[in-house]
Amino acid sequence: MHKSLRLKLTLMLMFIVLGIVICSTLISGLFLGDFYMMGKQKALIETYHDVNRLYMLNDAVSSDERFSSSQDGTDFSSLLGEDFENNLERMSEGRSTSIVIFRAYDFRMLNGSIVAQTIYSSMDSESDEQNKMVTDYWDAQTDSRTQTLRVTDKYQIQKMYIQRLSNEYVYLSASLDNGDNILIRSSIDSIERSVNLANQFFMYVSLLMLIVGTLVVYFISRNITQPILGLAQIATRMSELDFTTKYQVNRQDEIGILGNSMNYLSSTLETTLGELKSANAKLQKDLEKKTQIDNMRTEFLSNVSHELKTPIALIQGYAEGLMENINDDEESRNFYCEVIMDEAAKMNNIVKKLLDLNQLEFGDNNLNMEHFDIVSVIQNLLASSDILFKQKQVSLEFNVTGPVYVWADVYTVEEVFNNYLSNAFNHVDGDRIIRVDITKDAGHVRVCVFNTGQPIPEDDLPKIWGKFYKVDKARTREYGGSGVGLSIVKASMELLGQKYGVENKENGVEFWFELDATNSIEMN
Repeated sequence: MHKSLRLKLTLMLMFIVLGIVICSTLISGLFLGDFYMMGKQKALIETYHDVNRLYMLNDAVSSDERFSSSQDGTDFSSLLGEDFENNLERMSEGRSTSIVIFRAYDFRMLNGSIVAQTIYSSMDSESDEQNKMVTDYWDAQTDSRTQTLRVTDKYQIQKMYIQRLSNEYVYLSASLDNGDNILIRSSIDSIERSVNLANQFFMYVSLLMLIVGTLVVYFISRNITQPILGLAQIATRMSELDFTTKYQVNRQDEIGILGNSMNYLSSTLETTLGELKSANAKLQKDLEKKTQIDNMRTEFLSNVSHELKTPIALIQGYAEGLMENINDDEESRNFYCEVIMDEAAKMNNIVKKLLDLNQLEFGDNNLNMEHFDIVSVIQNLLASSDILFKQKQVSLEFNVTGPVYVWADVYTVEEVFNNYLSNAFNHVDGDRIIRVDITKDAGHVRVCVFNTGQPIPEDDLPKIWGKFYKVDKARTREYGGSGVGLSIVKASMELLGQKYGVENKENGVEFWFELDATNSIEMN
C-alpha cells in the first residue's frame, strides 16, 4: 500500500514524541520520590550548616551567663538575640522544617519520657512540642521501621515513623560546634503529596504536549514534504522533456540546495537537448548532403561518360582510318587529323570546366575580395573578344563609361562574365546583337548580358543551371558546348553570396548577376 512521505514522517515523529512522554512519565513515577528525598536531605544539611554558622556568631550571651542561667533555672531561649531567632524562624518556614536546639546534660526523665532543656525551638513552646519532638526522636530509635539514610562525623539523617503522629519524618541529628545538640525534622508526607501532585501535573502537561506536538509535527512534515512534492513534479516534467517550470528557491537549507541543483540540471538538460537537436539536424543535413553528393556523383559519371562517348568514338574511328590508310591523299589525312584534334580539344575543354566546377562546389575556395572598377574589367574582356564579334558578325552595344566600383573577387567575376558572353555568342541570332548593361540600385550593381535570338522555354528556365543540361542538344553539339558553363556561374555566384538569373525578353534572352557596390563611385 502506498504511503506518502508526509504520513510516514508525521507518524515517525509522533511516535518519537509519544515515546519521550511515556519515558518521562515512567522516570518521573519511579525516581521523582527519591529525587525529592535527596532534595529534602540536602535542605536539612544546608539548614544544619546555616544554623551552626548563625549560632556560633550569636555573641549576645556569653558562655558564663548561659552557665549561671542554667544553674538557677533561667530559660535559655531568653538569652538568644532577637535577630538570631528571626533568622531561624524564617529558615524553618522557608524550608518546611522544625528545628530544636538543646543541651545533652539537661536531659531528665519525667513520667517515663525524655525531656530536654531546650535552648531554641521553631515550634510553639507553650504546647511543649519541642520536648515531644525530642521524645519522638528517641522513641523511634527502637522502631524497626527506622532507616538510617546518611551518617557522618557531625550528623546523621534517619527516616522514622512517628507513632504519635502516624506519619513518617526525616530527622537530622547533630552536634553544633560549641557542643549543643540540634534536631531538624521534615515531614515525608508532604514529599509524597508533592510527588503525586507533580506526577499528575506532568501527565496532563504530557498529554497536552502530545496533542500539540502531533499538530506541530504535522505542519513541520508538511513544510518539509511540500517542496519535495514540487521538486517531484518538476522532475516529472523534465522526464517529459518540459524544462519551462523552475523551482522558486526561497530557502537556504538542503531543500533549497536541491532546488538550485534541479534548476541547474533543467537548464543543462535543456541546453544539451538543444545542442543535441542541432547536432541531429546537422547530421540529417549531412546525410542529405551525402545523398545529394552520391546522386551528383552518379549523375556526373553518367553525364561525363555521355559527353565524352561521342568525341572518344570519333577520335577512335578517325585514328583507325588513318592507321588503315583508308584515304591515301594528303587532304583526307589532314581532315582526319583536324577532326581528331577538334574532338580532343572539346574533351579537354569539358574536363577543364568540370574540374573548375568541382573546385567551386567542393574545394576550399579562398576568395580575394577587392574594391575594383567593374566597367574597366568588362571593357578589357570585351576588347579581348573583339575578334569573335568580327568572326560571328555580331554587333556589340556597351555605352557605359564608368567607373563603377564593386566588392568581389576579380577572377570569379571574369569567369562568370566570360561564361555569359560565351553563351551569348553561341545563341545569338536574328539581328545578331549582344548588349552589355551595368546599372546600380540600393548598394548593388547589376551586370546584364543580352543577345537577340530565340527565347528559352519557360519550363527550361530553372533547369539550365544544372550540370550538362542542354535546351537544344543538336545545336549545342554543333558549337561544341558542354552544358557546364552556367553551372559554373551558379556555383561562383553562390560562393560570392550574390544573386543571378535569366529573363526572356521580347526579341532575345538576358542573363544577369549582381555585385556588392557599397561606397562605390557613381557613373558619370
